Amino acid sequence: MGSLSALEGIRVLDFSHALAGPYCTLLLSDYGAKVYKLEARGGDMGRGWGPPFADGMASFFLGLNRGKKGISIDLKQSEGLELCLRLVDQMDVLVENFRPGAMDRLGLGYVATAARNPRLVYCSISGYGQQGPLRDEAAMDLVVQASSGLLSITGTEEGESVRCGYGVTDVTAGLFAVIGILLALRARETTGRGQFVDVAMLDSMISTMSSNYMSFLGSQVVPRPMGTSFPTVVPYRVYRASDRELAIAVGSERLWAAFCGAIGRPEMEKHADYESNALRIKNREALEALLDEIFLRRTAQEWVDRLYAAGVPCSLVRNFREVAEHPQAAIREMFPVLKHTTVGRHQVTGTPVKLSETPGELTSPAPLLGEHTRSVLRELLGINDAAMNGLASRGVVLGPKTST
Repeated sequence: MGSLSALEGIRVLDFSHALAGPYCTLLLSDYGAKVYKLEARGGDMGRGWGPPFADGMASFFLGLNRGKKGISIDLKQSEGLELCLRLVDQMDVLVENFRPGAMDRLGLGYVATAARNPRLVYCSISGYGQQGPLRDEAAMDLVVQASSGLLSITGTEEGESVRCGYGVTDVTAGLFAVIGILLALRARETTGRGQFVDVAMLDSMISTMSSNYMSFLGSQVVPRPMGTSFPTVVPYRVYRASDRELAIAVGSERLWAAFCGAIGRPEMEKHADYESNALRIKNREALEALLDEIFLRRTAQEWVDRLYAAGVPCSLVRNFREVAEHPQAAIREMFPVLKHTTVGRHQVTGTPVKLSETPGELTSPAPLLGEHTRSVLRELLGINDAAMNGLASRGVVLGPKTST
């Protein structure tokens, strides 16, 4: 392990809640930034997103907020707002994912905070961004899957829409927020100034669907849901074997030749209806019906073994337990164990980017509500215990009487 973390010395004040923002700050924390999770009275709504719960804490929250220092301040009180602004003075990054305008109304918008701290990188994650007719619309993952066009191409061959199985618009926005923050920090090295980073879930999804949108823009043909099939490659979908499903991707003519041999039908390689990908797309229905019948003759693992040996990309359609227990996930350290003060030992997901010199690291479990309020305010603002007790008695700061 290297002597430094990639984001060593970067301080992040995290006002975010639910999924998009916490996923962004989770990654920043894993790679060395100090993330101070600031929650108002009641805390992040994600604390209640269960079951499952462990000792009253949602597993959802435990996984997304590890490595962060938990502080809780009542921002509706002037003293609380002033404490928060003093914290802003010492930060490199601020992250929030409220509706546009909410932070301005609190006195914590970009203009106000940048005036105090010109080096601050201020990242706002929202459904539709800071301008436009949808600016003030409420946005949750399912809604943006619909408004971005994703749901229109994700569904059954009969045309029924199917939600992507995870919060793809939240997570994608969180990823783009990390990218935006890193870009702004890099620019700050040159300019000495921070800037406003405006990340919209809608924009993020349009960008990640670039190949789909480019096909539409080039053809003006509105795509439709195709189940697990792919519009421009055949065969490329999930097939049912005798016992379970497997996914197969034949993405080139070389792979088509290998595929035909692996399934015991070498004559199909040069068949007049199937010898090129364009012909296979044209004759998709007949070819898929033939392949459906072939794959039912063996188990999925038998087919995977044959296809692997031929170099054809494929996989069993694994469930979460199979993924979590797979040796590949273990080698990549994707399900490490943390020990929480009240929950005890529990698994979380690991760091996705492996750096040779400054690798990511899981440092601590998710905080209890306000767990580190006292220690953080003591360390960063120099507030002594007597003053802290006074703030606590007035309900300005929340959390345990002592904090780690």
